[in-house]
Amino acid sequence: MTGTGPITELDPVILPAIPPVHVTSGRFPALQVIDRLHRGSQIVGRFETSGLVGFKVSAQGRPLRVQMSLSMDERSVSGWHTGRTGPDFTTPRCVQIRSQGRLRQCVLLRGRNPHARVAFDLTPEEIPDDGLICVEALDIMEGDGVCDEVRTFLSGRVQEDGAAGLRLNKIVFEEPPAVDYDPDTLDGSRCELSSLISGGGLANVNRQGVRVLRSGMFVVNPVLRDTFGASGRITLRLGTKAEAASMIPATWRRVNSELRWLRHATRKLLGTAAPTVERVYSLRDGVAGPFGQTVHGNVTELVLPSPTVSPFLVVIERVPGVLPTLESGTSD
Repeated sequence: MTGTGPITELDPVILPAIPPVHVTSGRFPALQVIDRLHRGSQIVGRFETSGLVGFKVSAQGRPLRVQMSLSMDERSVSGWHTGRTGPDFTTPRCVQIRSQGRLRQCVLLRGRNPHARVAFDLTPEEIPDDGLICVEALDIMEGDGVCDEVRTFLSGRVQEDGAAGLRLNKIVFEEPPAVDYDPDTLDGSRCELSSLISGGGLANVNRQGVRVLRSGMFVVNPVLRDTFGASGRITLRLGTKAEAASMIPATWRRVNSELRWLRHATRKLLGTAAPTVERVYSLRDGVAGPFGQTVHGNVTELVLPSPTVSPFLVVIERVPGVLPTLESGTSD
């Protein structure tokens, strides 16, 4: 772990930054502590593996909202800093975002150049007098706060060393708005952009509409006060689509491509294409209590209590040749 604070009496004193603070470079003076992070000039930095950053922020007894922009690219691979390249784009990564020693949100990242947003609030009691705010990116298998049942399920389903090469593009510290307006319904892509869900990361942050869940699972993150989902209950509408031919080996493409689309179209025509939620986990406590799952034609409505402490992991039953989708979310 390294820091940039004064070492002797001759070194300049770094004053805490005063919110609102937008950090877009690793040379920002308030970035006082780094652990396994390589500082950047156009971004805050890139994590070598699971690591930590610490910022001096003058909260002055007020709560703070922390917002982060994360992404992956061709250098997001274990050992990238030694010259290794060639990331696995097909297996998802699951990364914990922790702050002040607590799990705040999780992000699921998959594919080429996925982007993810993270947002959480810190209470005045969680910010020490010296203003040091620490943010960690940890692989899902590391640290505490995630139960063994969840880790056993995810073993082999997500990449090891999920934080390796992860880009921290930007981090913002600001006071939570007094009133935060959100619509009652968000489409699948907006649900992910708002950080409520994480289903693999968005390649285009301006995308709207249905969100394809290629990993067959997604995370529902704790909601922020007075924002979408804070009403106490969330309804997520799940659908399906036929898997693209390019995602299936060549022999299948030649023999079964048209049959696969025909089968799925027939199921939709008959109203039997709705996906099935296999299970819901609380990352902290394991299998969650009873959840509502209702089928309406080709759509499954999943009703969950708004998570406030621990993220939920939603697992969708796999059907060969079919991809689940998140159509929309409604804050009831």
